[in-house]
Amino acid sequence: MTGEELVTRAEAAAANAYAPYSRYLVGASVLARDGRIFDGVNVENAAYPLGICAEKTAIGRAASEGLKPGDLEAIGITASPCGGCRQWLHEWRIGRVWFRREDGSIAEYEPAGLLPDTWNLPDS
Repeated sequence: MTGEELVTRAEAAAANAYAPYSRYLVGASVLARDGRIFDGVNVENAAYPLGICAEKTAIGRAASEGLKPGDLEAIGITASPCGGCRQWLHEWRIGRVWFRREDGSIAEYEPAGLLPDTWNLPDS
């Protein structure tokens, strides 16, 4: 699956986001190495820090199906990931990160390119 296809899928998923406060709908689609795709959306809460990002819900769905760090090949996101999500992408060892830039183009990164100084697990 190409980055464009994964981001387009994330854009479709974003329609299901729950963002009554910011009205900023975000979607993410994570591609597992076995070919499965897990979609996620941002979910806001009136207590702002308690909301969750689309990347986290997509990775959480994959984890709920038994996947572990290293099992996820790529992720497509409707926007550049926040700092906290960049750590998630690194820790889950996602190989490629694609997101739509403001100008409509698709950005492609490895997680280390998005967060050069990360916290590593002891066995990483």
